[in-house]
Amino acid sequence: MSRRPQPDDPFRLRSLRRWYEVAWIVLGIAPPVVSVLGDPGATTFWSIGLAAALALCRAAVSERPARPPLPPHVFLGALVLGMGALALVRGDGAALYIVSLPHFWLLTGSPGRAIAAGTAAAAATVAGILRHQAWEAQQFAAGNVVFTLIGWAAGVLVGLGVVRIVEQGDERARRLGTELEAARLRLAEAHRLRGATEERERLAREIHDTLAQGFASIIVLAEAAASGLAADPGRTARQLLSIEQTARENLAEARVLVGAAPQSGLAPGSIAATLRRTLDRFTEDTGLPVTAELAEVACDPPTRIALLRCTQESLANIRRHAGASQVAVVLAPAPGGVELEITDDGKGFVVADSDGFGLNGMRRRLAELGGELRVTSSVGDGTRVLAALPTDGRA
Repeated sequence: MSRRPQPDDPFRLRSLRRWYEVAWIVLGIAPPVVSVLGDPGATTFWSIGLAAALALCRAAVSERPARPPLPPHVFLGALVLGMGALALVRGDGAALYIVSLPHFWLLTGSPGRAIAAGTAAAAATVAGILRHQAWEAQQFAAGNVVFTLIGWAAGVLVGLGVVRIVEQGDERARRLGTELEAARLRLAEAHRLRGATEERERLAREIHDTLAQGFASIIVLAEAAASGLAADPGRTARQLLSIEQTARENLAEARVLVGAAPQSGLAPGSIAATLRRTLDRFTEDTGLPVTAELAEVACDPPTRIALLRCTQESLANIRRHAGASQVAVVLAPAPGGVELEITDDGKGFVVADSDGFGLNGMRRRLAELGGELRVTSSVGDGTRVLAALPTDGRA
């Protein structure tokens, strides 16, 4: 079903209507008045009166809610009768009819009613012209009648063409609106999926760097405690205490991950003191000596957490894979940031062949803060891990 023009159609913009109303007054209403000025008689009286009545009726048609309007169909009825009456009084009316054609399309609301109103006005104008010529016993002059009929045909064709253009424009607008809404929904879904993926990756990284490392430590300590239970009860007791402490830390980390505890991830104190406690625990659990040079570096909590997680992951890799005899850790300020270097004298590995979750997680964590991770290693020559992070607000 085709769409009928409504009062808010694009071709009925208020400013254009006002200009058209001015043109209608100047070209349609004023000429009959100007042409009879100075001529006495009933023709002058009726011409001026009918023209003034049509102008007042048009002025009463308003679309402003605060002003009670004259219904458009009342004005159109008055316009049809007025054009017929002027044609009857003056014997012409083609110009007024042609200038008035847009009214039928602007005020009726549908092509069918517009054509019907335009046809009625053309019939009234032609009838008035013919009747006037009969009363005045004038020879039939076809000019006004022909131009009225031409104006009627042109008005029908142009009006239908404009309605068709508007319908096509509205259809394009609806289609574009539908496509835009579909694109918006796809974009929102993509953002949702991306957010969910990033959150899963973050949780996986946190679990790997905290709970998984803690459970791995508990397993290693439990195996060591079980094997040395009879031979070295004192060492076993210390290992059991370490197991208890690691389990408590894991429980605290689990509460942070599920949102049941404040998300701090760090014990109070400087990053140097935090790393010192981590290294002492590592030495106590593994027996490996650690040489540490830890400078007091001022950094924000996200940077402290990143440095701690990099240290924990590197120590866990040394414990599980390196077979090292000694470890060195250096924390030092760098231009615009801080650097953490962890080295061991273990068996090393081929960095290009390593695609483990731990190294990739460290790289992503540092990249989120504007830092980078560099790993240097070769088989038989140990491993060097260098984490660099900015502390000057660039992150």
